[in-house]
Amino acid sequence: MNDDYEHDDLDDIDFAPVEHTVERLALLTLEEAHGLLRLLQTVARQDGPVSPEAYQLAREIAARIPSEN
Repeated sequence: MNDDYEHDDLDDIDFAPVEHTVERLALLTLEEAHGLLRLLQTVARQDGPVSPEAYQLAREIAARIPSEN
């Protein structure tokens, strides 16, 4: 499987700040995934410079999570 993320260096990614005593969840909750999907779909519809990437990511996420209904 080629997801085109091999070039991403995790040391270069800024993660949201949290207390060092708080354990991060390995996965998004279903509610978080649907929120992210809605955000990406909105960005994709705006026809801006990141719209193609937002569209592709929205398709990937939509294919991997159950529908809200």
